[in-house]
Amino acid sequence: MTDHDPYELARQAAAKIRDAVGVERHDVAIVLGSGWAGAADRLGTVTGDIELSSLPGFPPPSVAGHRNLIRSIAAEGQQVLVVGGRSHLYEGHPAATVVHGVRTAAAAGCHTVILTNAAGGLNPSWSVGQLVLIRDQINLTGHNPMAGPPPPEGQPGRFCDLTEAYSAQLRELAHTIDGDLAEGVYAGVLGGSYETPAEIQMLATIGADLVGMSTVLEAVAARHLGLDVLGISLVTNLAAGMAPAPLAHDEVLDAAQDAETRVVDLITGVLSEMPPR
Repeated sequence: MTDHDPYELARQAAAKIRDAVGVERHDVAIVLGSGWAGAADRLGTVTGDIELSSLPGFPPPSVAGHRNLIRSIAAEGQQVLVVGGRSHLYEGHPAATVVHGVRTAAAAGCHTVILTNAAGGLNPSWSVGQLVLIRDQINLTGHNPMAGPPPPEGQPGRFCDLTEAYSAQLRELAHTIDGDLAEGVYAGVLGGSYETPAEIQMLATIGADLVGMSTVLEAVAARHLGLDVLGISLVTNLAAGMAPAPLAHDEVLDAAQDAETRVVDLITGVLSEMPPR
């Protein structure tokens, strides 16, 4: 990835998707978080499947709960590109690889991206299983997809506005679909390990309601390219110092699977009510 123009690599990946599935343009991309890969089987009528790692710039997912699949789906009047696996900074990938799925979605014509994730909950009023719309984010990863060489000619300038990183209009629409949704601020950290209780206390002090190891770089890259962003977090565990037992990834996957039907209903509802573009 570092030896190539990442935007050109995204165009190449989008072209290969277009040729493989026979769809000229996609409308919405969905990036599935840990444990939600099975949702790709329930979102609509499958137009075509592609092995994610067969596309330029995509390494095979290595984290449990992710799937080596990108799927084209016709759902609720939208042509949807579902990314079943993520790359993470903690796996050793550079920021350009982490956001490659979002840039590929933009090159495929998408105007909107739905970013989903599993997250630790800091808000004491929430329990495991709470669905939360991301209202804003705090990027504590130490990385940014806009760092490095400037975007090439023909792309928007580096300094993208993040005043509304997550679409207020899409959040309002989501609330009409599911009246029990909460909203909160997502803190993205580098990860590899879960946070310490002292780190969780710090995150709560600076205004975070959720903590996770993904999403924030993807949201920046999406907004840079003009995509509207809807972020959906599932509280799969209480954060360190709040949880009654040690944190484990199996706990995250179990909670995600338990919430899958509600997540699918929310996403398909949003797709059905999304204004045409």
